[in-house]
Amino acid sequence: MKKILLAVAAGLLASASQADTQYKILVLAMPSKYHYEYIPVARESFEKLGKLHAFEMTYTNKPEVFDGDLSQYAAVMFLNTPPEELNEARRKKFEDYMKNGGNAMLVHRALIIPPNTWTWYEKLVGRHVGNHPMLQTGVADVVDRNFPATYGLPERWIWSDEWYVFDDPYKIKIHPVLNVDETSYDPTKIWPGQVSHGMGKDHPVSWYHHVDKSRVFVTALGHDGNMYKDPQYLAHLMGGLWWTATGKGAR
Repeated sequence: MKKILLAVAAGLLASASQADTQYKILVLAMPSKYHYEYIPVARESFEKLGKLHAFEMTYTNKPEVFDGDLSQYAAVMFLNTPPEELNEARRKKFEDYMKNGGNAMLVHRALIIPPNTWTWYEKLVGRHVGNHPMLQTGVADVVDRNFPATYGLPERWIWSDEWYVFDDPYKIKIHPVLNVDETSYDPTKIWPGQVSHGMGKDHPVSWYHHVDKSRVFVTALGHDGNMYKDPQYLAHLMGGLWWTATGKGAR
């Protein structure tokens, strides 16, 4: 009888846990030449966020996950992942997921893809990454205080990162949520033999937009692994994730 009661109790706890899960996300965190130390750090932080905010997560560095059923995920996140690593079949699976109402969140290195490699994805990002100066401390200004990715941030946020430079070859309309103040760092400070220029006053570093019925949140921030322990940065990511997965939180 005792074993039966324990089994029933375990079943009830499992049911309660499942009932408390609001949605499920897929996080693809693949290593690249300059981005690999972040993977275990980010995983631990996202697992804590999942427990705190009651969402379920598949966290993997294996692109084979795209061979499975993507429709179970409220959002797919490319976390510092080189998107060109996906083969043609997996790219098609992701495109079909988005065309059928899926949602995407793209973080830092995931914004970069070689030209003419995957045009559909570059349009999904909404901007093309040209280059970036050396990592420097700068000030990110909140542009949209009504978007969840800015709720945990000050109006002027001191942050150190690679301030990506963008252009807009496809004329995609985006809604910036953070701009970087180029007077707070040197946009021309780059390695010998390379040239970097700023973008001026209009220099977004995080934004959102819609592709058909799908939600897309983008942040260029997140170069260093230690950033994935920072409460303000995690609040930025969580706000973007919440909106991406549910469409809620924006005013």
